Amino acid sequence: MENFIKKLKGELIDIVEWLEDSRSTLVYRFVRHQNEIKNGARLVVREGQAAVFVNEGQTADVFTPGTYTLDTANLPILSTLRGWKHGFNSPFKAEVYFVNTRQFTDLKWGTMNPIMLRDPEFGPVRLRAFGTYAIRVIDPGLLIKEIVGTSHRLSVEGLTDQLRNFIVSRFAQSLGESQIPALDLAANYMQLGGVIVQYIRPEINAYGVDLTTLLVENISLPPEVEQALDTRTKMGVIGDLNRYTQFQSAQALRDAAQNPSGGAGLGLGAGLGAGMGFNMAQQIGAQNQAAMQQAATPPPIPQTAAFFVALNGQQVGPFDLTTLAAMAQRAELTRESLVWKQGMPAWSPAGSVPECAAAFAAVPPPLPPQ
Repeated sequence: MENFIKKLKGELIDIVEWLEDSRSTLVYRFVRHQNEIKNGARLVVREGQAAVFVNEGQTADVFTPGTYTLDTANLPILSTLRGWKHGFNSPFKAEVYFVNTRQFTDLKWGTMNPIMLRDPEFGPVRLRAFGTYAIRVIDPGLLIKEIVGTSHRLSVEGLTDQLRNFIVSRFAQSLGESQIPALDLAANYMQLGGVIVQYIRPEINAYGVDLTTLLVENISLPPEVEQALDTRTKMGVIGDLNRYTQFQSAQALRDAAQNPSGGAGLGLGAGLGAGMGFNMAQQIGAQNQAAMQQAATPPPIPQTAAFFVALNGQQVGPFDLTTLAAMAQRAELTRESLVWKQGMPAWSPAGSVPECAAAFAAVPPPLPPQ
């Protein structure tokens, strides 16, 4: 009785369409009794759909959005497979698959295990990443052949597991080849997404599906590494640790002095303030003592200038200013004697060099002519 009712409904229904409004169904097989479709039946393919006729496991005609009357003119491939040379009048058997061709967005991907990389700043690190992507069916017939097979229904979740494996594999490869430091990855999320799309697109196109968009939302370090980075950032913000400690002590001292509680609470606050004040005074005293010790230390002895002298056509020296004064007293050094020290561009007469001129202060000038 049940088979008879199904057959009767199949004879009465002459419209082939898919009305289910499902956001997750990728492929749906139209259900008819013994897959019989009447000659002249109407096929309705709505926007965002495609209809694929399959004959004995072989993909035949594919219909884009529109309304069609099923006959040999609209089923050229199926007519050839069936051997209808002069048309047909009786019902024919064929499986009809409706394929959702709209774009499926906000699909999730992520790394199940950390990716091991060598970072130029941190050395070997483990990174995790996640994001979203979008797909669209571009070849319904190829999708039926490669993925669906004889399934009655295929949801988008049945395809995302395989796509996720592609994405994670190519993401690890792209990340390793990019050599981008971990702290600079956030500025290159868009670039990484574009590279991964170019890597994966040919592979998933082979299933009749296109990867339209891939977004990298986050790439994270292990929690212990992030804590170390937070500590490093805090130290950079604090700056001078001694000044920060003094500031914290002063703040605690002020809070203790402003404590309005009385009795035991007041004694506790006063004791706490006194203790902190004593510690702070010790710190300041130690710093002042260190400064006084530094002030009591004499500066280094200044270095005197050393001059070379040209005597009898030869270079002698170097001599300090005291030795030059003695040489001037013995008349070994005159104002016309050539001298040179480091930093002078050339040899010059000793009388024209201000530092050497002092050596001739105690030497009397030559006697006037008789």
